[in-house]
Amino acid sequence: MELLVCIKQVPDTSEIKLDPETNTLIRTGLPSIVNPFDLNALEAALEVKDANPGARITVITMGPPQAQIALRECLSMGADEAYLITDRAFAGADTLATSYTIACAIKKLQQDQGHPFDIIFCGKQAIDGDTAQVGPQIAEELGIPQVTYVCGIEVTGDTVKTKREHEAGFEVLETTMPLLVTAVKSLNIPRYPQLIYSIRANRYDIGMLTVKDLDVDPKRLGLQGSPTRVRKVYQPPLRAAGTVWQEPPQEAVGKLIDALVAKEVL
Repeated sequence: MELLVCIKQVPDTSEIKLDPETNTLIRTGLPSIVNPFDLNALEAALEVKDANPGARITVITMGPPQAQIALRECLSMGADEAYLITDRAFAGADTLATSYTIACAIKKLQQDQGHPFDIIFCGKQAIDGDTAQVGPQIAEELGIPQVTYVCGIEVTGDTVKTKREHEAGFEVLETTMPLLVTAVKSLNIPRYPQLIYSIRANRYDIGMLTVKDLDVDPKRLGLQGSPTRVRKVYQPPLRAAGTVWQEPPQEAVGKLIDALVAKEVL
């Protein structure tokens, strides 16, 4: 069984700061991490691998050379192979151009191994964009079924039984391979890296895929192939803390009404 996990190296959103004058992200000294939802996707692939001896996991990401750090973290958790899709031609890509490029890289890997990946795992979304578009768009480019927001997965033969969550509750679906799934946080708890895998990860020669390696339409790459335009990025102004009344309800309601009258809201 061949499994593929798509990951992304993202800035740690807990430490993001914006330049108030230019409204651009301050990247100096900003730490990068593996997108948390992608770690859930990787853990799901590792659990399928544990239950199916002989299964192999390939991890890919698209980004600058520094994204190799994220790939090595995945290798240290138990992934078997890793590839970095990197080229200046891919710079400035929005979700559409990104998914097209990744899909072309997947086709290249499938062609090299002589058969398709059985299951492709993605996180439900990246925390730096929160679009939840790349996974589904990859499935569309590859022409395979997709199941999004997966919170449970069970593989039996060539059938994959998934449980997906949405606003109205849960759905249970059965799909034959190949397919693509996107993982939510409730799917699992990612394991810690293991020493033996970490040693291998540090020595592993990560494969590089550039524009010359892929069969692509140059007009669909990078900024040129991105119909999305970001007009402005800004940080909402901080609001003052509200007033909390600890009195009994009737007394607190009276104070609330008095406050609203004083502000001429009532």
